[in-house]
Amino acid sequence: MRTIADINAKIVAGSVTVLTVCELKELVAEVGVRAAFERVDAIATGTFEPMEASGAILNIGHSDPPIKIHRAWLNEVPAYAGFGAVDLYVGAAQPSDKADGAYGGGHAIADLIAGKSVHLHAVGQVTDCYPRAEIDTMLSKERLNQFYLFNPRNAYQNFIVGVNGGDRPLYTYLGPLQPRLGNAVYSNPGALSPLLNDPELKAIGIGTRIFLGGAQGYIAWEGTQHFPGQKRLPNLTPIGPSATLALIGDAKQMQSQWVRGCYFKGYGPSLMLGVGIPIPVLNEEVVERAAVSDAELVAPVVDFAIPRRVRPTFGLVSYAQLKSGQIQLNGQLVRVAPLASLRLSLAVAEALKLQIQSGEFLLSEPVAALPSDREFLPLQE
Repeated sequence: MRTIADINAKIVAGSVTVLTVCELKELVAEVGVRAAFERVDAIATGTFEPMEASGAILNIGHSDPPIKIHRAWLNEVPAYAGFGAVDLYVGAAQPSDKADGAYGGGHAIADLIAGKSVHLHAVGQVTDCYPRAEIDTMLSKERLNQFYLFNPRNAYQNFIVGVNGGDRPLYTYLGPLQPRLGNAVYSNPGALSPLLNDPELKAIGIGTRIFLGGAQGYIAWEGTQHFPGQKRLPNLTPIGPSATLALIGDAKQMQSQWVRGCYFKGYGPSLMLGVGIPIPVLNEEVVERAAVSDAELVAPVVDFAIPRRVRPTFGLVSYAQLKSGQIQLNGQLVRVAPLASLRLSLAVAEALKLQIQSGEFLLSEPVAALPSDREFLPLQE
C-alpha cells in the first residue's frame, strides 16, 4: 500500500515514477500487475474532446459611474448576468447573435485565454446605486478580476457511437452523420480516457487536483447527468454514458493549445478542452483497472435517425474496432472517425506526466467521494 503523501514526498524529492496510461498498459503486458505496482507511483491520463457543458465566470470590475448589468454580450455572444452587478457567466455552447451563429461562447472563452481582446456590450438595470444604463468596452484576461472555467459536465466516463440509418444527412453534436450508415462517429478516447481507467472512481473525488486546459484545476462536484449506475462489463467499465465531473480552474493560467472554440454545422458552438487526471498508484487494484485495453471497452452504436429520447441501437462495439477505422453494421462496413483527438489526448497525458515529474504538480487527497447512487431521470411532461 502507498499513500498520496508518500507519492508527493517522491515528487518533491524528484524520485517519483510517472507513466502515461499507455505506458502503464505496455508495462503491465510486459511484467504483470504486481511488478508494475512496485515500479510506478502515478499514472497520467488525458482527453482532448468537445465539452459543450463548459463555461466561464468573469468579474469585470466596476465602471464609473457603476452599472448593474441586466443583459450582456461578449463578441455578440449572450452572457448571463443574474448573480451580481458585474459578474458574468458565458456558456461554451451559447451561439452569438450573428446570423450564422458559427461563433459562440467557446470561441469567446478561447479568445480571452489566447490573450485577445473581447468586446463587451452591456445594458444596465438603472438603480440609485447603479445609475449607468449602458456600456461598451473591450475586455482582456489581464484586466479581469476573476476569470475561471466552471464546467458543469466534463470528462464523460464512456459515451456513444453515432450513426444515421435514415435517408438524409443529420447534423448532430457528434458532427455530420451521413445517411444509410454512411459513417460512424465516437467521442471518447477509450483506453486513454481518465474515468475508464478508474471505473469505480476510487482514485479520485471532490477536491482532486487535475490538469485543466494547461493549468491546474480541481474536481468541484459530480457532473450533471452523472449516472454511475450504468450497466457494466465484468471489468467494471460501463457500456455507455456513465459518470461525469464538474470541473473548475483558473482560466488566466490556461494555455490556448488546450482550449479551443469549435463549431458543429447545423448544431452549434462548443469548446475543445484538454483534461488530464492523475491516478495515484495506491495498490495493485489501481494498476489492474488501468491496464484495461481498447479491446475490453465497449460503446453502444446509436441510430440518430429516430428522433426520440431513447433511440434504437445496433449493439455494442469495442474501442479496438472503432480505432481500426471501420465497423460492421447489418453486414455493411461503416467507416469510423473519432471526435476526440487521440493524438492530443495522449499529449495531455504527456504534459501532465511532465508536470508531476518536474515537481510542479502535487497530487491531492479528495475531500469527499463522488456519489455512486445517482439515477438518470427523464423529464416528465
